[in-house]
Amino acid sequence: MPGAVPASFFDRLGVVDLPVFDVGFSELMVVAVVALIVIGPERLPRVARTMGHLFGRLQRYVNDVKADISREMELEELRKFKTTVEDAARGFESNVQGEVSKAETEFDGLTKFVDTLPAAPESAPQPASGDAPSPAADTARATQAETPPPSEKTAA
Repeated sequence: MPGAVPASFFDRLGVVDLPVFDVGFSELMVVAVVALIVIGPERLPRVARTMGHLFGRLQRYVNDVKADISREMELEELRKFKTTVEDAARGFESNVQGEVSKAETEFDGLTKFVDTLPAAPESAPQPASGDAPSPAADTARATQAETPPPSEKTAA
């Protein structure tokens, strides 16, 4: 429920049970009659105006305190959310760093493995790129050498 003040806030203030005043219309009429008798009809309007101003100030003060409490609660929630997000970011960062270190270890192992392989023998110098026969031409020459010419087939 938004705007609700948790009990822990009042516990911190030391105020646990707040009294509730139930003032009805009849009680207000009794107070007005007593005020009329005690204060008198000449000063009653001025006292009522002063009491109204004081009551308005009290209401504004109470509303300001409620707003401050609400802001503090929201600020506390934001702080908790911030720590939650920071913790999640740290966890994600540590996971990424762990995966990166695993990948680096595997890469180093592969590099060492490749370095231990014997080097390929040096071959004869390759002809210039214009003179080099294509691999398809080498395959065609090899198959021609294996098959006899057609004239030899008829003689046999």
